Amino acid sequence: MRRRVWLVVESGTDVRLVEGLAERADVTVLARRIAGGVEISRPPAHAVPITVGPASRLRFAGLVWRRLRRECRAEDRVLVQNYGPAALAANLAARVTRAPTYMLVCSPTERYYACRRAHPLPGKPFRARELAGLEGLAWLNARLGRHYIVLSEHLAGVVRGHGARCPVSVVPVYGVDTGIFRPPSVARAACRRARGLPATGDLVFFSSRIAPEKDGETLLAAVRELRARGRDLWLLHRSGGFQTLRSYAERYGVADRVIASDAAHPLTELPLDYQAADLCVQASREEGLGFSPLEALACETPVVAAAVGGLTETIVDGETGWTYPVGDAAALARAIEQALSQPGEAARRARAGRRMVGARFERRQVFDRLMALLEAA
Repeated sequence: MRRRVWLVVESGTDVRLVEGLAERADVTVLARRIAGGVEISRPPAHAVPITVGPASRLRFAGLVWRRLRRECRAEDRVLVQNYGPAALAANLAARVTRAPTYMLVCSPTERYYACRRAHPLPGKPFRARELAGLEGLAWLNARLGRHYIVLSEHLAGVVRGHGARCPVSVVPVYGVDTGIFRPPSVARAACRRARGLPATGDLVFFSSRIAPEKDGETLLAAVRELRARGRDLWLLHRSGGFQTLRSYAERYGVADRVIASDAAHPLTELPLDYQAADLCVQASREEGLGFSPLEALACETPVVAAAVGGLTETIVDGETGWTYPVGDAAALARAIEQALSQPGEAARRARAGRRMVGARFERRQVFDRLMALLEAA
């Protein structure tokens, strides 16, 4: 008999998490409404019951409390996203239902929020009281929670810093499907033609969403520097915030070298972009793990990444890619130049990266580990 798993989504999630769980369990999703966005990145291929609750975090937490207290059974399992109000409601409900409940931590919420202080975006201002609230919720959940599942050792350190005394398990869901994210079977020039990308020049892929914790500005400054040196360079970007990146590119004087569009389909289109690119750059100010570099390496596309957070566990300078100090545009430009100017070395590091991804982050083994953990409760 398949286990019933409740997935509580407070801030939106990738469809690959939902589908990986649905292949192995009977999943019920409770999701907070995302105004102007989507609760799940794409409609799941599996038939999954999804309840979309209020946009208000407090009202959504109330819904989570009521549904779990009324319908969750002791033999069920509950995965609740991060350590906000919904997690607090789920942890309190667990005291009544006795169902094993896990906080699935994909990002250091309060650290991401703190990036707004120096790098706010429209609609995302920094408020000291909100940061204090996030820190307070992290502290409360650390005392009420019974188990954390985190994507990286970095995130394990974050939740232990909240005062967590319960078990912390590192399971990097949703992993990478190395059968879909794989090296191209044809030359990169053919991959570019298939995606309608420029036939000449170096193509650098930046797939991160536009958010305060990401650092598109430093990447654009590096592109400007490289263009000033005469480097024939294109920057490819796919995300829901691509229009913001375009406006930044205007400010940095490189808009004519930026190709930006909405997010590509994560399984049918995104691998083709990695295969077409000469280099993937992960520019971040904070990072829980960073799947984009892992997907790039699975396609044997070289990676340059900021030396921060979970990225330091996967992108090791001289082994699986190039790194640079956070916010240092000159260092980033040098790393990009080195990666593009040493194709043999770049290929060696990318091959090592694919082996690392296959050994530690392959999708099937990651979800098998997750389900084994849930069954062991």
